[in-house]
Amino acid sequence: MANDSFTNARPGDNDGTAPEAPDRSIKVFTMLENNPEVMNNLAYRLGLSKQLSFHDVYSLYDSDMLDMLPRPVLALLVTVPMSEAWKQDRDSEDAPLPWYDGAGQEEPVIWFQQTIIHGCGLIGLLHCIFNSVSSEMIVPRSELANLLEKAVPLGMHERAKLLNDTEKLFEENEAVARTGDSQPIDCDEFTATGNHFVAFVKGRDGHLWELEGSRKGPLDRGPLGEGDDAISDRALELGIKRLIDMRREGSGDLMFSCIALAPNVE
Repeated sequence: MANDSFTNARPGDNDGTAPEAPDRSIKVFTMLENNPEVMNNLAYRLGLSKQLSFHDVYSLYDSDMLDMLPRPVLALLVTVPMSEAWKQDRDSEDAPLPWYDGAGQEEPVIWFQQTIIHGCGLIGLLHCIFNSVSSEMIVPRSELANLLEKAVPLGMHERAKLLNDTEKLFEENEAVARTGDSQPIDCDEFTATGNHFVAFVKGRDGHLWELEGSRKGPLDRGPLGEGDDAISDRALELGIKRLIDMRREGSGDLMFSCIALAPNVE
């Protein structure tokens, strides 16, 4: 295990509901592991070009390990265990915010509210791909291409319904859910684990965005430099390291899992 206590191939999910989601899906997905094997399999089945792939991130503090990652890193997908400090921070940040009402091409990011039980791994994957990948890196007429075209003009609730109603997403999620290293939790065994999938991406506005389907909307964490990617020093300080510091201050364990979407070097 790395010094900063990242661990890979750990299941991650929350309880499947947004803070005040009006409807929770009757669908229950099998929980996904946050590792490259699972996420690459799902991404390729849905239509991501094999010129890109997810890679393990073993440390966010060891420069030699960071240098091993292909660049640019387009997005980070992290599973974060809930702590009391993070819960308090989330509650205080979300409380004054209105529910997201963005839609259309003018938005700096595309965000999906989570209503599917155990769907946050899939939604984290979509957040990474749709907000960091050029159209040339998505196979034409694939499930990803069709989904993105339909989702962009929709509002928050309609996007959530689109995910719920797209049967292909359920089928592909279930097909890959048992390819990871650990025994998956069966769909019928709906148990909250306290882990959350969070995506960090550089939006079209040049800002770092934190995307999680169980918040009130996408969260702008601040501007990045022109040459900054999703794992640059500034992106890490604005994003995942903020959560790590919060975890340390609360004396909780640091069992995070992190993968990076970047060029495929194989």
